[in-house]
Amino acid sequence: MVSPLKADLAGPRIDKGLDDVYVKETSICFIDGQRGRLLYRGYDIRDLAAHSTFEETVFLLLEGHLPNREELEKAKADLATARTLPPSVLRLLRSMPEHAPPMDVLRTAVSYMSSFDPERDDMTRAANMRKARRLVAQFGTIVATHERIRKGQRIVRPDPKLGHAEDFLRMLTGRRPDADHARIMDVAMILYADHAMNASTFAATVAASTLADLYSTITAALSTLKGPLHGGAIEASLNTIERIGHPKAAEEFVLNTLRNKEKVYGFGHRVYKTYDPRALILKDFARRLAEMSGDDTYYRIATEIEDTVVRQLASKQIFPNVDFYAGLVFHGLGIPTDLFTTVFAIARIAGWTAQVIEYWEDNRLLRPLDWYVGPKDLVYVPLDERS
Repeated sequence: MVSPLKADLAGPRIDKGLDDVYVKETSICFIDGQRGRLLYRGYDIRDLAAHSTFEETVFLLLEGHLPNREELEKAKADLATARTLPPSVLRLLRSMPEHAPPMDVLRTAVSYMSSFDPERDDMTRAANMRKARRLVAQFGTIVATHERIRKGQRIVRPDPKLGHAEDFLRMLTGRRPDADHARIMDVAMILYADHAMNASTFAATVAASTLADLYSTITAALSTLKGPLHGGAIEASLNTIERIGHPKAAEEFVLNTLRNKEKVYGFGHRVYKTYDPRALILKDFARRLAEMSGDDTYYRIATEIEDTVVRQLASKQIFPNVDFYAGLVFHGLGIPTDLFTTVFAIARIAGWTAQVIEYWEDNRLLRPLDWYVGPKDLVYVPLDERS
């Protein structure tokens, strides 16, 4: 047994990044980083990507089981009818500065919406589930509507007859996507719907532990997602590909970046020690979209980057993560680069709300410790006596 004195002198073990710290039990999401597996409620992400829809995945995450046909039809109808924004939110979006970052607009809109939700402070599970579905439904409408406003284009209202992903692309671009593009968007949203206790989910959980309302927890998550080491990595990855410009320049760019000990965005993951299964699916989508467009330049640059990074960092087991090919996919779907992180959020709102509601089932205020290393016996000197 270590004496209190020795422990005090040595200091505690500090897990920077909280790598090995567990904060709750969960039945929502499981990651096997060694084998490259991701499960939602026990279902492999590859099976969901092949057979499910975003609406069904939302139901699975929130309710804990796959819906029967009647439950799924009701869930789809509930989301479809809730997509329309309140007039007050439309006025807010029209008033936002033209140069405002889309993530800031989304965060502000979510915070603002809470004031118009009569159930905001109702902390029952039933009320929180209803609020969760409304948030899932309206995120895409907020992003698409603001994009149309800032471009000086006519707002496209939601169409409840269309699927969630398909309608988002329609509201954003002003035209209904074809079946291939709609399905790719749908699967991309499934892939981003949850990912266990990542930084933004942890931020939401910290806020939830104080018994803040659901809107406040999501505002915390959005603020965290914005950073380039989290959701912002999608934009950074595509910016890198655009900056390289030609496949033949990719290898030298990567080598110079690594020599300068700089980060190649879209590579490496705190959990995965092999390929992120989501990245493999999105890589195939990126290839398909390149073929559809007739221009595979960006895709060839991306694969050259991947080959070089994986080869150079083989000993560290560094592979592409979900964000690397997501940028190419979103770009191929006609989504502006500075909207990429908001699209991440449009999908992840399903996981955030599910994780928060689960945490409230056995809530405990999160109050970690820090280890003080500063002075302890300073003597206060009056202002007039300080040199």
